[in-house]
Amino acid sequence: MRILLDAMGGDNAPDANIKGAVKAINDIKAEVILIGKKEIIEEKIKQLYGKKIEEISDRLKIKNATEIIEMEDSPTGAIKHKKDSSMVVGFKMLKEGEGDVFISAGNSGALLAGATLLVGRIKGIDRPALAGILPAYKSQLLLIDSGANTNCKPINLLQFAQMSSIYLRNTFDIERPAIGLLNIGTEETKGNDLTKEAYKLLKEQSKELNINFVGNVEGRDAFSGKIDAIVTDGFTGNIFLKATEGLGKLVKKSLTESLTHNIVSKIAALPALPSIKRFSKTMDYKSYGGALFLGVKKPVVKAHGSSDEILFEFTIKQAEKFVENRAVEKMIEEFEKDTEKSVEKK
Repeated sequence: MRILLDAMGGDNAPDANIKGAVKAINDIKAEVILIGKKEIIEEKIKQLYGKKIEEISDRLKIKNATEIIEMEDSPTGAIKHKKDSSMVVGFKMLKEGEGDVFISAGNSGALLAGATLLVGRIKGIDRPALAGILPAYKSQLLLIDSGANTNCKPINLLQFAQMSSIYLRNTFDIERPAIGLLNIGTEETKGNDLTKEAYKLLKEQSKELNINFVGNVEGRDAFSGKIDAIVTDGFTGNIFLKATEGLGKLVKKSLTESLTHNIVSKIAALPALPSIKRFSKTMDYKSYGGALFLGVKKPVVKAHGSSDEILFEFTIKQAEKFVENRAVEKMIEEFEKDTEKSVEKK
């Protein structure tokens, strides 16, 4: 197996990308190919580890790419014109079978454009979407779309629900994942035009498409552990995602300051340290890795733009599991099967 990593994408590239790959390499079986400017990657590895890349691991390699897609670049324009960028080279390698999964923390719009134009959509999928994983009470929550499509139609949200159901069944072994529609209230009549129309579609077609639709879900109930996935447009989803991450950071920071405020609080906290560490690990979004682009013919993973070495490490390990579990192959098989059944019943 080969994991393709965009070494030049993200706010902390290439240092965090390289460090994450080095951290992960001994815990995985796959090769990791760092894609980017070879001389820069080699120099960084020498500075960080005092070694050549082959001395670190024979499963860690470099693929040269002379250009970089910047965050401010036009997504489609960058994919079309920066043909030797680390992102485009990664997509081409994935499409041509030179890699099994591609990871990037770069420009989200360009990643969506490249995945759609160069790798291709699954037949019947209108728009691929980012499926991010967040912590929930004694479980986890899938958020789709978490940032790929800022403007959506009701049919898009229906397909997001269908894809998330298939993904959770096959990758997380959840027999009947509970799928909710993110809204400002639980009543059927609540929301804007998009959510109202999406609700109607989900209610009408959920049985035929094998979706366990549980209705509207308010943001405060999303983490109850009773919901396996919440569906929304990418604009709302990305705000929800980042607000959640910010709240998690606030809770951890406030808890740490409270427990270390003075000598008395430090002593009092000692017996609770194991529980505090478990809580801290649960709240750490980094351990959940990146978001898989659902709806694309091959595995493409979007890592956070601000990813550090720990997040890259977890994302690389997660990407290996995506390939091992045949997440995309199963998505293609089940989506086509469920859609055919729905058409036949009509």
